[in-house]
Amino acid sequence: MRIGLTYDLQSEWLAMGYGLEETAEFDQPETIQAIAQALESLGHTPEQIGGLQALSAALLQGRRWDLVFNICEGMHGLAREAQVPALLDAYQIPYTFSDPMVLSLTLHKGMTKRVIRDGGIATPDFALIEREDDLNGVNLPYPLFAKPVAEGTGKGVTENSLCKTPAQLRQVTVQLLNQFRQPVLVETYLPGREFTVGLLGTGPDSRVHGVLEVTSTHLGDQTAYTWANKKHCHERVVYTLVDDPQARAAAQTALEAWKVLGCRDGGRMDLRCDAQGRPHFIEVNPLAGLHPVDSDLCIMGTLAGKTYQALIGDIVQSALARLGGAPTSVGSPQVGRSCA
Repeated sequence: MRIGLTYDLQSEWLAMGYGLEETAEFDQPETIQAIAQALESLGHTPEQIGGLQALSAALLQGRRWDLVFNICEGMHGLAREAQVPALLDAYQIPYTFSDPMVLSLTLHKGMTKRVIRDGGIATPDFALIEREDDLNGVNLPYPLFAKPVAEGTGKGVTENSLCKTPAQLRQVTVQLLNQFRQPVLVETYLPGREFTVGLLGTGPDSRVHGVLEVTSTHLGDQTAYTWANKKHCHERVVYTLVDDPQARAAAQTALEAWKVLGCRDGGRMDLRCDAQGRPHFIEVNPLAGLHPVDSDLCIMGTLAGKTYQALIGDIVQSALARLGGAPTSVGSPQVGRSCA
């Protein structure tokens, strides 16, 4: 099967003048090479495409694929993760991972929490701050935690994100509003254990890939899984594969949230426990990193004795299963019908 690969390379965006934190979610060449090698070892023919602009050009040139393995994050707008899937939908080309609706929703942490709360799943109480005056209406018990509403990889999350007073909350929130030019999510801080749960599959076929407990070393930020901790994870973070009662409760909560949100094929969900040890949904990453060494989804697989090839194979198999088996072959009327 011919499988296209869509992705954003961090090096390309850095060369255009963007900074390290701005491009933190983008991929390294070794990730693309690892995915391509895994697909090839599974009997497929991978073709590296690139990001949105490269995909657009390829489609206009008439290039088509049986399936696109999409890990493109995008750079601009609150729906940036949905741009590549939306384009592929327009050309009726199937792809891995979630659809544009889910990717638009889940990038916005506030909207996601509203859907999660409506689904009866525990999540910390929160307020959405779009301008400084909105802080006057915050009526939540301290301490509170503040972060950008639509960023990943811990961008904008530092030890200062934990706010113990209204004055500190105002200072941190205003700084985030100015830096990221988007609303700030303020939520009740949960002091318990932190888990990240890997998930595979879609709908009733969804299952837990593994549960990692995330703890900081003495070198790391202690309050949260910050951007600095993720960037320097080998020195700052300890990952432990866990299967105790709290971890199993977190896994069940994550699985329920995955289904409520309609996520597909594979991803990762962050949860944190309250003072009574009850896990709460924090956020979901339906386009989780796939670096074979450093990404959480791969770390939990490695700790469980699962190969990278098997993980990639599970993702592709999930996509094919929900498509009803092998997609229509390249060149057929259903695949690649022009939008012009």
